[in-house]
Amino acid sequence: MINTPFFHSTSPVISENMRYLERPRIDHLLGKAVQSPFITVVAGTGYGKTQAVSSFLQKNEVMTIWLQLSEWDNLGWRFWENFTRALSLYNPGIAARFLELGFPDTERQFDRYLDVASEAIKPNMKYVFVFDDFHCIREKSILRFLEWSIRIPYTMISIIIISRTEPALNTIPFLSKGLLVSITEDELRFTQDEMIEYFQLLGLKVPATLIPSLYEDTAGWAFAVSFVGLSLENEHTEVGHTRSSMRSNIFRLIEAELFTALPQEVQKYLIKLSLIDHWPLELLTELAIPERTDARVMDEMKKLSSFIRYDSYLHTYRMHHLFREYLNGKQGELRREEKQAVYDKAAQWCFSNNLKMDAATYYEKAANYQGIISVMYSFPQALPRGIASYFLEIVERILETLDETGETPIILRYIVHVRLLVNLGRFEEAIEESQRTIQKFENLPSSSLSCRVLAMNYNNLGVIMALISIFTKEYDFVRYFEQGNQYYTKSPFVPPGPMTSVTVGSYVCRVSYPASPGEFDRAIESMAAFVPYTANSMNGCFSGIDDLGWSELAYFKGDVQRAEQCARQAIYKARKKEQYEIETRGLFFLLRINLHTGDEAGLEEIFRQLDAQLEISAYQNRYTLYDLVSGWFYTQIGQTGRLATWLQDAFEESDVSSMIYDLENLVQIKCYIAEKRYLQALAALKNEKKWPERAEFLFGKLEKLVLEAVCCYHLREKTEDAVKVLEAAYLMAASNGLEMPFIEVGQDMYTLAGAALQAGTDVIPSAWLERIQKNASAYWKKLLVVVEKDRKQQGDLEQQEPGASLSQRELKVLIGLSRGLTREEIAGDNALSINTVKATITRIYNKLGAVNRADAIRIAGTTGILSKEEY
Repeated sequence: MINTPFFHSTSPVISENMRYLERPRIDHLLGKAVQSPFITVVAGTGYGKTQAVSSFLQKNEVMTIWLQLSEWDNLGWRFWENFTRALSLYNPGIAARFLELGFPDTERQFDRYLDVASEAIKPNMKYVFVFDDFHCIREKSILRFLEWSIRIPYTMISIIIISRTEPALNTIPFLSKGLLVSITEDELRFTQDEMIEYFQLLGLKVPATLIPSLYEDTAGWAFAVSFVGLSLENEHTEVGHTRSSMRSNIFRLIEAELFTALPQEVQKYLIKLSLIDHWPLELLTELAIPERTDARVMDEMKKLSSFIRYDSYLHTYRMHHLFREYLNGKQGELRREEKQAVYDKAAQWCFSNNLKMDAATYYEKAANYQGIISVMYSFPQALPRGIASYFLEIVERILETLDETGETPIILRYIVHVRLLVNLGRFEEAIEESQRTIQKFENLPSSSLSCRVLAMNYNNLGVIMALISIFTKEYDFVRYFEQGNQYYTKSPFVPPGPMTSVTVGSYVCRVSYPASPGEFDRAIESMAAFVPYTANSMNGCFSGIDDLGWSELAYFKGDVQRAEQCARQAIYKARKKEQYEIETRGLFFLLRINLHTGDEAGLEEIFRQLDAQLEISAYQNRYTLYDLVSGWFYTQIGQTGRLATWLQDAFEESDVSSMIYDLENLVQIKCYIAEKRYLQALAALKNEKKWPERAEFLFGKLEKLVLEAVCCYHLREKTEDAVKVLEAAYLMAASNGLEMPFIEVGQDMYTLAGAALQAGTDVIPSAWLERIQKNASAYWKKLLVVVEKDRKQQGDLEQQEPGASLSQRELKVLIGLSRGLTREEIAGDNALSINTVKATITRIYNKLGAVNRADAIRIAGTTGILSKEEY
C-alpha cells in the first residue's frame, strides 16, 4: 500500500497515509497486462485509473518512467522536455543526450533515439513507460512517436496509456497481433464487496441494508465511493443526506462537504496551486503558507488525501482532476499580483530543471519578460524551428500590449524579435526590421542601451548577409560586424551564453556553383576580416572559422600539408573561445588527412579528442556532429554496421538542421555505396531538401557528382552515363583546382578513371585522369592498412573471452560509461581522480578495440561483457 505523506515536514501540511484500498483483483489484472508491450487503461474521471496503476507498479520490481501529460504537451519540444525530465530522475546522462537529440518526429530521428536508448537498456530489467492523461494529446507527431515506441522489439518494455477517452492511435495492428491489452471502466469499478472493504478501512459502520442503495448510487465509481466515505466520516452527516448529495452537482458537494471547512489560508493556498501544473516539493515549499504550522490546519488537510497525492515516480504532488477543476473556478478570488507571484516561482523552478518551454509560458503569465529573454538566450544560436516559432508567438503577443518604457521591452522588440525571424529563415523581414531599428536608434541620443541595440542589430545584419552570401555571392558583410563592434566598444556588455557559440554548416565555404575566379579566396578573406570584430563583440564567436575555411579549401585542392596546418590553427583558436563546432570540424579534416596519409596513431588521437567532446555538456550539438563525423569514417573503411542507426536506414527528409543537411546526406549516400546499394544511393542523390532558404554548396555538389558517377559505373549498363557525370564533375572542379573528392573514392575512382581513359573523352584531359588514377590508388593502399588493422582488432575481440582481460576497476568504469555518466560522475562514484578515470577509459578502448565510448558500449553489449547483474 502507498503510504506517503501529503507534504514533507518542511511543507505546510502533513497527512498520515493515503487511505488507499488495495484491490487484488485489479493488481492481478494489471499483472497479466504488463506481459504485453501495450496496455491502455481507459475510463472517465474518478475511476481511480492513475492510483490503480501507480499502486500496482510500486509493489513490483520494475523500472517505471511516468509521464504526466497536459494540453501543453501537444507542442513537440515541450513534450520532449517533459519526457526527458521524467527520465532524468532515473538516468540523467541518457536524458541529457535525448534532450540534445531533440524530439524524434521523423523515423530517422527516432532511430537516433533508439541508438541512445539501447545503450541504457538492461536485458534483465523490466521497464514500464506510463503516459498519464493521454486524452490531452492530439498532435500527430507525438501520436506517431508513441506508435513507433510501441513497435520497439524489446520484450522487457511495456507502455501503459492512461486516458479518459480511447487514445487517438492506430491500435488495429496491435490488436490483430495480440499485443494490446485494454482495461476499461467495467474492470475498474468497485465491486460491492470492495466498497464494503473501503468503508471498513475508514472505520465506518454502514448498515448492511443501506449498502445496496449506496452501491446503486455510486455505480462503483471510485470517486463517488471515496466521497461517500468522506461524507460519512463527518459526524454531522447522515447517510440519507449523502445519498441525496450524490445526486446533486459534485462541485456543490466539494464546496459544502470539504472546502468551506478548511481555514482560509489553506483555501487560498490550494487555489494558488491550481494555477500551475508542476508540484515538486521545493516549489510547494516556496508557495507555502507563511509561518502556518497550526496542528488543526494540518488535521483538516488530511481530509484531502483522496484528492491530492504524492507521485513517487515524478517526485511531485498531484491533484485530482475534479478537485482541480473546482479550484479553477475560484482563481478569480486571487489578486493579479498573487497570480503573477505564483507563475514567477513556477517559471524559475521550470527553468532550473530544464523545462524551458514551460518556463517561458509561466514567465509570460507572470509578466516577467526578462525571464523570457533569459530562457531564449539559454539556447544556441541556431534555434530549432519549433522552438523559434513558439518564442515568436510569445514575443509578438507581448509586443501587442507592451510600450517601450524600460530596457526589457526594447530588447524584446528590437533584438529578440529579429533574432527569431533569422532562426525561421525569414531573412527579408529580418533585414528590413534591423535596418529600421538602426535608423531609429542612430537618430536617438547615445546611451548604453542604444549602443547595445545597435551593436546587436549590426551583428544580426552581418550574420544574415553571411548566410545568404551563398545566394548573393556578395562578401562585403564585414562592414556590419565592424559597425557592431564600434557600438559594442562604446558600451561593452556580456553577450548571453550559448548564443556566442557559432553553428557551422555542412561546409565552411558558403560558395555555390558556378564559382567565379578567386571567389573561394574572397569568401574566406571576408571571414578572416570579420573574426576580430565578432571575437570582441560576441565573446569569441566565430574564432577559428577563417582558418577552418582555408583548411577546407586546401584539403579539397589536395594540399594536405596546408590543410593540416590550418585545421590545427582553427582547433587551437576555437578551443580557447569554446567554439565547439569549429573544433569538431577541424578534427574532421584532421581525420580525413590522417586517412589520406595512413597515420593510424593520428586517427586514434583524433577519436580520443572527439570522444572527449562528448563530455562537454555546454556543447549542445555534440552527439549529432559526432555521429556524422564518425559515420563518415566508418563508411570510408567499409564498417557501415557501426554507424548510428539513424544514418543507416532508408533516406527521408530529416529534421536535422538545414545547415548540416548536405553533410548528413553525404554520409547516408556513402553508406549505401559501401553496402553496394547503388540504386538507393542514386535515389538519395536525386532527393532535394525542402528548405526554402537552402542553396547547394559547390563542394557538396561536387562530392555528390563524384559519387553519382561511381554509382552509374557499378550499374554496368550505365557506364556511358558514368563518364558523362564524371565529365560534369571535372568541369566543376578543374576551374578551382579541386581534386580530393575524386581521390577519396579510392579504388572506385581508379577503375572509373581507367574506364574513361579507355572509352575516350573530349572533356577530361588524359593527363588529369592518369594523375587522379595514380593518387586514388595510393590513397586506397593506405586506406587498406587502416581497414586491415581495424578488422584484426575486431577479429581478436571475437576470439577473446568476454570481459576476461578487464580489471574490476575497468569494468566499473565501463558500466558508468554505459549508463551515460560523465567522467566526473564516474570519478565521484568510484572514489577515483579524473586523470585515473581518463587513463582507465583509454585502457578499456585498447582492450576492446574500440575507438570511442559508443563503440565500447556496443562491443561490450554484443560480447556479453555488460550482461552481468551490475549492468
